[in-house]
Amino acid sequence: MNKRIPRALFALVSAGLLVAGCTPAPKENKIADPGTAVSGTVELWHFFTEREAAAIDDVLKDFSAGHPNIKVTVKPGQDDSKVTQAIGAGNGPDIGLSYSTDIVGKFCSSGAWVDLNPYIARDKLDLDKLNATTRSYTEFGGKRCAMPFLADAYGMYYNKDLFAKAGLTTPPKTLDELTEYAKKLTVRNPDGSLKTVGFLPLYDFYENAAAHLAPATGAKWLTADGKSAVGADPGWKTLLTWQKNLVDWYGYDALTKFKASLGDEFSADNAFQKGQVAINIDAEYRLAFLSDQSPDLKYGVAPIPTTDPARYGGGYVTGNIVGISKNARNPEAAWELIKYLTTDDKAVVKLAGLLKNVPTTTTAIADPGLNADQNFKAFIDIFNNPNSMTSPPSKSGPAYQETFGQFLTGYQSGKVADLNQGLAEADKQINSVMSLGG
Repeated sequence: MNKRIPRALFALVSAGLLVAGCTPAPKENKIADPGTAVSGTVELWHFFTEREAAAIDDVLKDFSAGHPNIKVTVKPGQDDSKVTQAIGAGNGPDIGLSYSTDIVGKFCSSGAWVDLNPYIARDKLDLDKLNATTRSYTEFGGKRCAMPFLADAYGMYYNKDLFAKAGLTTPPKTLDELTEYAKKLTVRNPDGSLKTVGFLPLYDFYENAAAHLAPATGAKWLTADGKSAVGADPGWKTLLTWQKNLVDWYGYDALTKFKASLGDEFSADNAFQKGQVAINIDAEYRLAFLSDQSPDLKYGVAPIPTTDPARYGGGYVTGNIVGISKNARNPEAAWELIKYLTTDDKAVVKLAGLLKNVPTTTTAIADPGLNADQNFKAFIDIFNNPNSMTSPPSKSGPAYQETFGQFLTGYQSGKVADLNQGLAEADKQINSVMSLGG
């Protein structure tokens, strides 16, 4: 599961990367000649825990069976801030597995992760085996410092029982339809408070990040020269206007009070799983939670509604990334393991099946076993759709998204009187933060 960086960690990650960028760079490693035997110990840090960590261990056993001269040690439960701080202190792992594509630009530009292009060229690795979107978010500034480790595709979940009760038979395909459905599905208590919400539009609710909703209008983050596009791209104004109108229909105070009563996103009390929210934006990893925690819930999966029918079918795509630390002690063994985890089709299919994430090689994506589950196939289709979007890498990492997120929380609460002026000011703030490197 790709976990979006919690807001509290944005500063920690950025600080860790700045430290990593300021420490003396190691001497450039000379990669081994083609065919050189690889051996020794390699250390992998990843963020997974419990069931998902066990899945990683399972696949690592397969790697060890085929590479008996390489010993893999694993340190689970390590978030990005811990990894980057360790790299900055000079004792980072050989391999880091991150949950955020947003920091690729920082990793590549600071040198925290090494450029993998020399290894790829030496081993004649065909990158066309990888999905095009995942190739785009694993490189920056001419460096490919990461490889994609599975992916997440975001779409729309809807409660079939609540739909039937409201007389709805198909999922909404446009934002106008989503508004109509949200109103029909909403139920209020006798005192006017919210009992069931058709769609909870607040940006700070679960997975309602601006990046996840941007495909609805095709809103672009950055201009061709790497500056903020939120003020000039009409997609943002369209999206924000639609969202604010729906917030106002519910009442901001009523929504925030209702949201405060809901369970944690990754618990069995998830609002969609409990039937408190009828339509929800989420990724394919929610399927595993539904199977484990809400097996009787009747639901469907569909692409994110759009303003333009020609763009329907897509969603937001992101994923986990993996790379070699600049102070790796065994970079050759590290590359051997990364190559296995990201390009060996059998390993990728097994990981996708165990973690319930979208595979990233073109062969694995077409695996009939993974496509047999219609709901999972819906996310594979979103992943493959040319209208799907991702967040562009930036030298400042996730700073531009965090800065815009602060603007959005103020806007939806009614603190921004003029949207055009607000977006222009957001542009300035984002460009300022990006010029400072986050």
